[in-house]
Amino acid sequence: MLAAASMAASVSAQTVAESKAFDNVYVGINGGVATKTTGHKWLSDLDPNAGIRIGRYFTPVFGLAIEGNAYFSNKPWTSTGTVVRATNASLLGTVNLSNLFGGYKGEPRTFEVSALYGLGWMHVFTSNKAFKDATADNRNRMTSKAALDFAFNFGSEKQFQFYVEPSINFAFLGQSKNKELVATGNALNPVALADHQEYGYKAASQAGQPAYNINNSFVQLNAGLVYKFKNSNGTHNFTIVTPRDQAEIDALNAQINELRNRKPEVITKEIVKEVPSVKVKEFTVSDLVFVTFAQGKSALTKEAKAALNNVKEGVHVQVVGTASPEGSKELNDRLSQARADVVANYLKGRGVIVDEATGKGVQGVTSNRLAVVYVK
Repeated sequence: MLAAASMAASVSAQTVAESKAFDNVYVGINGGVATKTTGHKWLSDLDPNAGIRIGRYFTPVFGLAIEGNAYFSNKPWTSTGTVVRATNASLLGTVNLSNLFGGYKGEPRTFEVSALYGLGWMHVFTSNKAFKDATADNRNRMTSKAALDFAFNFGSEKQFQFYVEPSINFAFLGQSKNKELVATGNALNPVALADHQEYGYKAASQAGQPAYNINNSFVQLNAGLVYKFKNSNGTHNFTIVTPRDQAEIDALNAQINELRNRKPEVITKEIVKEVPSVKVKEFTVSDLVFVTFAQGKSALTKEAKAALNNVKEGVHVQVVGTASPEGSKELNDRLSQARADVVANYLKGRGVIVDEATGKGVQGVTSNRLAVVYVK
């Protein structure tokens, strides 16, 4: 699963924005009922359970999750005399089937289907001495879980998810020739206590290698609620990077360099005729300071600070922040305002008077990750 996630990450690197180590992390709670897969009575032999799940999506398709569940009832197994009959902790690989086959469009679908599979470790508790002695070596075992999640994403940024999850869970007890023991020595019931204590325990613990045995499994139906934490890019989910033409980027850089190198000249001149006494300054290229930013970032580089250091103390300026077309309008509006604010705060720290700092979002159709300082 890790190898598949790594390959998927490299394949999607051109379309999905880069994420940091703690991006795309989620936490959730779940609960439901379980019962033996075979030899049970439907709707009567139900064992309630509750648990938590913490996970991370490495790509819109692949992820990993750690899950822990506690089982509270003794039905339909022999009583162990404890409130919590067993606990099971699992490491699960997750595959978003909707994104795998339908592609990722920039935000989660309202309804998604995911597959989960992994291994775990179960411990059965007991306060019954006879049960404890008979099952001393068999109350801990490896488990395996296979499940499907039918999920609904909701919230203003689809940061919440509600899912319904049917699953089948196996406990690796080894193979046994004693059919009655197999039926009673289920995933949550290590061995029979009475009739099979002498022969059955040995059969279950020594009969061979662990195997997926339908008689040694239980089915489970849970529902859960998940919260996806906010990422470094300001959203709660993966974002799509719109591929940019390198020629377009080179043309924009050439345009910026040409403006920087151009000799001072009058660009605009506006006179308010209604108020003849008011003089409006003629703006020239020398009055403009361009600050560039990395994609999705609002931090000042050394080069940006060096450019801002040319603005003299005590002058009045106006700062306008912009963003490139990648991402949603909401994200770009926030990002452009953050760029304007970081430039304004740096200038204020140097004694420059900032009259206005405004984020304009996306301006035009070319990459425009800038903050422009207008010196009045």
